[in-house]
Amino acid sequence: MTERKKVIIMGAAGRDFHNFNVYFRQNDEYDVIAFTATQIPDIAGRKYPKELSGKFYPNGIPIYDEKDLSALIQKHGIDIVVFSYSDLPYQYVMEKSAVVNAAGADFLLLGPNSTQISSSKPVIAVCAVRTGCGKSQVSRKIFEILKKKGLRVASIRHPMPYDPDLTTQICQRFASYEDLDNYNCTIEEREEYEPYIDMGGIIYAGVDYGVILKEAEKEADVIIWDGGNNDFSFYRPDLLITIADPLRPGHEKSYYPGGVNILTADVIIVNKVNTAKKDDIETVIANVKQMNPKAQIIKGISDVIVDDSEKIKGKKVLVIEDGPTVTHGSMSYGAGTVAAEQHHALEIVDPRPFAVGSIVDTFNKYTHLSKVLPAMGYGKKQMKELEQTINNATVDIVVSGTPIDINRVITSKKTILRVRYGVGPKTAKELEKIIEDFTAKKL
Repeated sequence: MTERKKVIIMGAAGRDFHNFNVYFRQNDEYDVIAFTATQIPDIAGRKYPKELSGKFYPNGIPIYDEKDLSALIQKHGIDIVVFSYSDLPYQYVMEKSAVVNAAGADFLLLGPNSTQISSSKPVIAVCAVRTGCGKSQVSRKIFEILKKKGLRVASIRHPMPYDPDLTTQICQRFASYEDLDNYNCTIEEREEYEPYIDMGGIIYAGVDYGVILKEAEKEADVIIWDGGNNDFSFYRPDLLITIADPLRPGHEKSYYPGGVNILTADVIIVNKVNTAKKDDIETVIANVKQMNPKAQIIKGISDVIVDDSEKIKGKKVLVIEDGPTVTHGSMSYGAGTVAAEQHHALEIVDPRPFAVGSIVDTFNKYTHLSKVLPAMGYGKKQMKELEQTINNATVDIVVSGTPIDINRVITSKKTILRVRYGVGPKTAKELEKIIEDFTAKKL
């Protein structure tokens, strides 16, 4: 038997686990020595458990901090390093390739043919060029359209398995708030799952997307892949809708793997045209036409709705925004800021002087942030630090642009106004036509 090639998988507790499960777990040509982790706090130092690792890995697989990558390559004589996380500029990806090559190993990017699972049910995938483009509101609108047609629908979300015990997260099904508590969901997870629960919907997530798909297929006529970051779908889509963002023009041509989603899309929604500059909208449209001339292009409207908006006028405001969008998504603002400005806040207060613990670390890492507080909450300790930061702030009111009711996970001494955002009526009608055509062909 040929000696197995030694592999390290670079990741962030998502795509890395999926790539292992579908490509390496049963593959006797490779020996996965380790995962390395970045982006997500407290992932390094854990193990990918033996219960998920398969027959070749009876002791599980260790997870190390990515900063140790070069040393690990040299220590273990690694042959191949598989890059398996998302929402990164091409420059960053190739810098990592240089680090890996300099240590002596090959650098590998696995594509859809190696990693996508086929479903027995029609799959609609919603992906993007960056995190924070508006995938979730589009996915939820598609869910609503399909349900109104009398179809059984299950959404499956890109993974966010942040609990230390991954064996509890192999296949998660969310249909109630109790489910969120039972799975010890972080704020980031709740941001994606709560809106489906509010609609009376079902959403799956977890670690093993083969198991998850089989469970979802039992209760669905149609599967929606609700993408994460700018990753491509874990399932082979029958319809791929990709969201582009004119608030970040040019990123559709310069971020990995978002470019894959543009190049393979059936429909491209250039979103937020109601808030973006005309020149930036035209730039994005020209770029996506050049990249994928066959795709249908829609100008998407993203509506921002605020509870009790009259309370914002003339007030000093702390704005909370969706964490991934304003951290590794590199946006300096989100829906909360738009709402505060539209409703004439006296001042949007800088949260940095009030930050504590890991929230301070977040601001130190993401130096483009100055007027928004990211809704960081990758565990109970960080949620408590977020709560303390909010309560420290010298403001009249808090405007929360995170998709969840943040009062469910923190106790605020200040009134929190919730901002909701969704697909505008014109965009909804265009989506209805697309889904009508799709279901006529596939169902």
